[in-house]
This record gives sequence, C-alpha cells and structure tokens, in this order.
Amino acid sequence: MTGYDLAKRFGSSVGNVWHAPDSQIYPELRRMMQDGLLESEEVPWGRKGRKIEYTITEQGRVAFGEWMDSDLQWTRDRDPMHLRAAYFEYATPDRARDQLTAYREHILQLRGQWQQQIDEVIAGTSETLNRRLEIVPASQHRRTTAFKRFTYEGLVDRADVEIAWAERGLKLLDELDDLDAQDELGALSTQDA
Repeated sequence: MTGYDLAKRFGSSVGNVWHAPDSQIYPELRRMMQDGLLESEEVPWGRKGRKIEYTITEQGRVAFGEWMDSDLQWTRDRDPMHLRAAYFEYATPDRARDQLTAYREHILQLRGQWQQQIDEVIAGTSETLNRRLEIVPASQHRRTTAFKRFTYEGLVDRADVEIAWAERGLKLLDELDDLDAQDELGALSTQDA
C-alpha cells in the first residue's frame, strides 16, 4: 500500500484503538524502511504521476511477532476530561455541566461506532476483518474473528463505564447545587432572626 492508503486504512481499523496522525505515519514508514522492516517500490499513479508502495518484509513480520510477544510498556494516561473534573470547583456549575454532557455525548457516539463494529463482525460484514481474513490462514479465522470482537467489546465496556461516570458527575452537580441553595437559605434565615 501507499502511505496514503495506509493512513486511510489505519483510520478505519487500528484508529479505533490508536490515534496516529499522518505526520506520524510517514516518518514511521521511513524509519521502518531504514530498519529493513518494509521495502518500497515506485509505481505509476494516474497519467504521469508516481507513488511509493510499501510491503512488509520477512524481517518486518518477525519484528512484528516479537513486538506482539513482548511485554507492554505502560505509559501514563493523559485524560483531559478527568483532569478538568478534578478542578470543577473552579468552573461555573453550568460550564461543568456542559462539559460533562458534551463528554457523555462524545463517548456515546464512540460507543455506537464500536457497537457497529461488533455487529459487523458478528454478521460477517466487517470490511476490516474480511480484509484480514483474506491474508491469514483459514485455521486462524476463528481466532482472528474472536479477538477482533473481543477488542470492540472491551471498548464498549469502557465506554459504558465513562458514560456512567459522566452521569454521576451530572447528578453530583445537581446535589451540590441543592446543598448550596440550602446553605444560602439557612444563611438568610439566620440574618432575619
């Protein structure tokens, strides 16, 4: 595939679990070429153009297998929504509510996309999975399908937890507003007495 083809395919498959902008993909392709993991060929494109197609080498397949068998190096998450939530006392209640509502809607949208992927895997209509099944041995089809479904089910489960968290945050804001209103009433009652 060309770098452009890879970027498009990346966005519709691995992009569900790993974001990589084009600015990361192209330098990585060059690095993988230098390391002997890929080879390239210039091919005609259009009437006069040329483009570069990349193919994984045997060394690249071995390196991928080694990477898959290696231990994960855990990194610290960057989570802007949870960071903001930790400091919501500095936001107005309405803005905190707006942010939690927008976050919940965003996660609901992602959840819908991931559920659609599960439905397509089950129905046998997943383009991404079907492309994968074309290149893996038939003896691996069941495992490949099961792990694809397992991945999306994990994403749906994570989304459900985040949606519930945002809804608890919205409820918490309402409870705090009620308590603040009661405190104000109590202060007014004390002043009147």
